[in-house]
Amino acid sequence: MNILLLGGTRFVGRHIAEAALQRGHQVSTFTRGTNPLPGTESLVGDRKKGDLGALEGRTWDAVVDVNGYLPREVREAVGVLQGQVGRYAFISTVSVYRESAAPLDENAPLQTLADPTVEEVTPETYGGLKVLCELEVERAFGERSLVVRPHLVVGPRDPTDRFTYWPRRFAGGGRVLVPGKPENTLQFVDARDLGQFVILGLEKGLSGAYNAASTPVTWGHLVKACQQATANPAEAVWADEQWLLDNQVTPWADLPAWIPSFAPGRGLGQIQNARAQAAGFSMRPLEQTVQDTLAWDKTRSESLRAGMSREREFELLQLLV
Repeated sequence: MNILLLGGTRFVGRHIAEAALQRGHQVSTFTRGTNPLPGTESLVGDRKKGDLGALEGRTWDAVVDVNGYLPREVREAVGVLQGQVGRYAFISTVSVYRESAAPLDENAPLQTLADPTVEEVTPETYGGLKVLCELEVERAFGERSLVVRPHLVVGPRDPTDRFTYWPRRFAGGGRVLVPGKPENTLQFVDARDLGQFVILGLEKGLSGAYNAASTPVTWGHLVKACQQATANPAEAVWADEQWLLDNQVTPWADLPAWIPSFAPGRGLGQIQNARAQAAGFSMRPLEQTVQDTLAWDKTRSESLRAGMSREREFELLQLLV
């Protein structure tokens, strides 16, 4: 196939493009000219400014929309590409679901916005805006549309460090603060598994929505995988969830990927992936994701962009002694 990738060549889009190239497809990327990908055709524009001229007069077998966050922007892209592409794959998010409805499959109730014209992407509007973006694609392409709803996307090249935090912390030795109990669970999706599923979906002509999320893994499994990935691993110090909240530890921000087991948003840790698995979605072992993420992390010198500081963690660990 000849595939057009709209934006996002740094992380998710990069892994989608690499999956396409590995399977012998041709890839064109539409970006602002940053992070060009070897082996792809680079088209330059800026959808946020309505600059889509580079897409006019061209045809592709499929398009993968990686960075559609506002329905207006998606509507504009659809307007240009309708009649020029065969299939439209939209990368959405599991945040489209109402968190109170768990466990969550593709038919679970979706978020709504009090003001559907809002164009400010915040934690409160993100899911609802993605729902409206999905609708723009579905209205235009119908059975030729594919919506993939990934969970927390992790792995090499992740610019957010929301998963990288854990392999790096355990590789640093000492003691690491871990939320809850070893049997509590979390979910995510390796960006490479996501990329392969998106391309597989286009090849198979899949339509409708699919949750791209790992089967839940335990925090104990994650800790063990992180410890096994390094020569001198840190010790895990498990902290009661309510104690963490009482000490102003913010879920997801201070301890990445943590959703308290009793929190209203715990449904986002119970995303069902049966439909995607039946369509060919596969997950590499957690150990491989951890090892590859740590190996990539060692190639850079940046400070972590997610999680609490070492100083704050030390203060909390002292309170647990």
